[in-house]
Parts: sequence; structure tokens; C-alpha cells
Amino acid sequence: MMKITTAATKELVGVYQAGSQHMVGDGFPVRNIIPGAGADEQFSPFLLLDYMGPAHFPPTDRQLGVGEHPHRGFETVTIMYQGRVAHRDSTGSGGVIGPGDVQWMTAASGIVHEELHEKEFARRGGTVEGIQLWVNLPKSFKMSKPRYQTLVKNEIPAVDLDGGAGQLRVIAGEFRGVHGPAKTFSPVHLYDLRLKAGHQAELTLPEGFNTSVFVLHGQVVINGSEAAKEAELALFGHKGERVILEAKEDATILVLSGEPIREPIARYGPFVMNTQDELVQAANDYQAGKMGHL
Repeated sequence: MMKITTAATKELVGVYQAGSQHMVGDGFPVRNIIPGAGADEQFSPFLLLDYMGPAHFPPTDRQLGVGEHPHRGFETVTIMYQGRVAHRDSTGSGGVIGPGDVQWMTAASGIVHEELHEKEFARRGGTVEGIQLWVNLPKSFKMSKPRYQTLVKNEIPAVDLDGGAGQLRVIAGEFRGVHGPAKTFSPVHLYDLRLKAGHQAELTLPEGFNTSVFVLHGQVVINGSEAAKEAELALFGHKGERVILEAKEDATILVLSGEPIREPIARYGPFVMNTQDELVQAANDYQAGKMGHL
């Protein structure tokens, strides 16, 4: 007789609020969730989660945002919920992302870019809401060639949940055999989940992965016990595979799960490497123009 096993539920470690609030440039008011919520090893490969807005900007002829700045050693992932942001970088890549779109930029050996409110959006005014993640790169890829992925809304597959519970978009990784379009350097599952009030979703995420759930809107009960509400992040332990989310209100949720990169981290400003010497080299290379300019 075949033995049937039931996957264990992941232990909820805690629910965390923003560690700080600040402006990024003059166009992105953010609440910092990671690293404010805990130590790097609890979230690896995710280095940072900033929740932008939601914030309304009046009409202006000036494109607000963040001007030319460098990155090396990791990836930036921008997920837009409201508003439109224009990107331009030193590789010649660029584009505009709006609601439902994702920009996945691999800085790797070094890139210089800018992120601004899109010109027509700025002229009309409107609400900006989004998330920016920093995703670490393994040492073997930190000095690889930069690349840029624009994942527009209609290219990101959506899975309808059982019983009309809602919908899950697979940005990266896999859910119920559906694979996301993002190319990653280490195993990552990244889901944009919309869950309707009174319904629940059961997720299966790999044992041993660092897993967390960020609630943008609404309120959810996690594993039948603790609640997480707007702008709160729930962190899980390594053991088990199941996460059960029950929406008390219509909820917008970002699910992050990734295999930890168990390597030393040295970080300073826009650079994330493995040693202090590599950080010094990154700063020198940027000053020497080796990462390019716009």
C-alpha cells in the first residue's frame, strides 16, 4: 500500500512592521521592511524590501524620482501596483513599467541607472505604489554581465485559485506547474497574490527556503493563528512546506521564497559583495567610469 504523507506547516516566526520610513530621491516615499525586520540570513537571497507609497503626486512638468546611481553584486526587482516609472541604464536598456508590470534588473558586475516617474504620468499626476526588492547574487555570478528583464503584465501567468478564492500571478519560480517568466540565478519563488475576503489559499513552498509573506492591503490570518495587516511582513522558519492564508478582508499579498545563499555578505550603499576589499574595488570602479554613465 502506498503511504500518503501530508506536508508539515511552516512555523510562523513573527510578524514585523516597517523599520523606517524615508524618501528615495524625490519621487518614492518608502517604508523599509527588509532588512529592518531581521538579520540577513533570515531573508537570503532577499536583501531589501521597500514598499513605495501609496502616495499621490500632483501634476508637474518635472520627472521626480532617483537620478543616476550605480549598483554592483545583486539584482533590483521593481513591482508596480499604481503609477508609471521610467528606467534607463548604462547598458542602453530601458523602458516604462506600469500597474502589473515588473522590472528585473541584474546589476552584477556594475550598472548605472535612473528611475523616474514616467513623463506623461508626471504631467497628469497620480498615485505611485510599488515594491522594490534587492535580490543577492551568488559569488560566482556577482561579476557577470548585467542584464535587464521587462516583465509586462500580460506575460506574467495567473492561476485562478479554487472556489473563487482569488488569483495568484507567478513572477518567478513555479506554482502548481505554472512557471514565471523571470530568469533567476538562484532558486526563487515570487508570487503576486490577490485573495478575496472570507477565502483562503494554501501554498506549498520548499522546505529549507527562506519564506515570507508581505501584506500590501487587507488583513490575513496565517496558519489559523496570527494575523498580518497592511504593510506587515510574516516570516516563516525553514521546516515544513505549507503556508495557509485566510483573508479577513480583500487582500493584496507578495509571497517571497528563496534558497538561502550561504556566503559572506559585505554591503555598502549601492554595492553588495562578499568582502570589504570588493566593496572598495566597486567604489573605485564606479568613480573611474567602469560601470558606464547615462
